[in-house]
Amino acid sequence: MGKEYPGGAKWFHDRLKLAFSKNKDVQDPAQIEQLIARGEFVVKEIEALYSLRKYRAMKQRYYEKDEEVSLATQKFEESVEKL
Repeated sequence: MGKEYPGGAKWFHDRLKLAFSKNKDVQDPAQIEQLIARGEFVVKEIEALYSLRKYRAMKQRYYEKDEEVSLATQKFEESVEKL
């Protein structure tokens, strides 16, 4: 996790370490559970952002080609109609 993060893996790792060290003195089990739940939420959000980025890249690649093909098909059909 963090390899593809916009700030880079080093930046991501440093921020992650800072978040852990900030909460190192927490002793209350209920608060620890809340922090764990928040961490799991953040992981899911980051994974969702990665998936969204990949989806957008794939969509951009394939739909640009589809639009080009449809334009070429339309031009071809127009030229056939003229004959």
